[in-house]
Amino acid sequence: MFLSKLIPSEDAKKIISNCLKPTKVEEIKLEEAYSRVLSQKIISNLDSPPFDRSAMDGYAIQAEDTFGHSEKNPVQMKIVDRIGAGEKSDVNLEKGEAIKIATGAPLPAGANAVVMEEFTHPEGDFLQVETSLTPGENVSQRGEDFSSDDLVLEKGKLLNPAELGIVASTGFNHVSVFKKPKIGVIITGSELVMPKQDIKGAEVINSNHFTIKSMVESCLAIPEMFHSVDNADNVEELFKSLLDEYDAIITTGGTAISKGDVVVDVAQKLGEVLFHGVAMRPGKPFAFAQIQGKPVFMLSGFPVAAMVQFDVFIRNALFEMQGLTRDPLIIQKKAAKKIPSSLGRIDYVRAKINGELVHPLKTKGSGIIRSMVESDSYIVIPENQEGVMQGEECDVLPYQSLKA
Repeated sequence: MFLSKLIPSEDAKKIISNCLKPTKVEEIKLEEAYSRVLSQKIISNLDSPPFDRSAMDGYAIQAEDTFGHSEKNPVQMKIVDRIGAGEKSDVNLEKGEAIKIATGAPLPAGANAVVMEEFTHPEGDFLQVETSLTPGENVSQRGEDFSSDDLVLEKGKLLNPAELGIVASTGFNHVSVFKKPKIGVIITGSELVMPKQDIKGAEVINSNHFTIKSMVESCLAIPEMFHSVDNADNVEELFKSLLDEYDAIITTGGTAISKGDVVVDVAQKLGEVLFHGVAMRPGKPFAFAQIQGKPVFMLSGFPVAAMVQFDVFIRNALFEMQGLTRDPLIIQKKAAKKIPSSLGRIDYVRAKINGELVHPLKTKGSGIIRSMVESDSYIVIPENQEGVMQGEECDVLPYQSLKA
């Protein structure tokens, strides 16, 4: 298999997107739903708050009793009841009366405001109020947040802490979510070994095992890791064994744009390679295939190239499979120095943001992992732009914005 024509990055993304299918859905406990993606709309069963309630500790009163009063001209009221947290009063408040009330407690009948304790002086069963209030002051009205039958979350929403809180407030304790995609990850390379102190001969530490695994996990998906030597029969056997069980396959290595690329050849034998080679740097030898209706992402074996390819092509694909649509956050910064580039390809330059400036890192190739550690963003130079001049504004993609 040999495809030498490099396609634009945006074309590659569209091809990938057109091949993706959403995962199935499942109902889970709300307790277990953090960082899951809703597969349903959330329409409230309840009003929130469910009743008029005190917004602070103080005294429930009729605001009209305080009109014209102040610290120098206080008003005297009679304390007729006390309401603690989780309690309610059966007293119907009359003119000139006050009821001590805790934050969040239901406002008693007849009251329309709450005076803060700081503006009062209680003495036995009497209360001196030293401020003037308006009706509704320091009261959270019933349904102030949302009402019964309100749409509070759309399908496809990521459930972060605030979202979990609002779902709970609607009365749901179970939610329907997209299943986390299961990803079979095949790291190829006869020379690769797991971390150890005594490296021998041509052995190389299998760093891709850890970077790709964690990147898949950062996309809310479930990776299972496999290793294969550079042998077509071994790779083919792994492909066949994984296709039924996993929602997608990711490979590293065996994608160099030349004849005899083990992984790409096997993918073409079992399915269809839709493209092999993208006009980008680093990461040109990225390939994508469909086998038995499953997406197969083929990354470079070089660690940095593989990480960039993952960020550009796979990250959003895994989110999309879970019903989550995200647009990367591109910000504008001024280049701290001149950055050369070539027309006809998109460049992802590892960089460090410092205030309004962005500093491109000195890099020596696609295998230098340290450059990813020391950077916090990509400077993105479009394929129709011939570099960036010092002081010129450029597109910057912070790593943090890539995460869910």
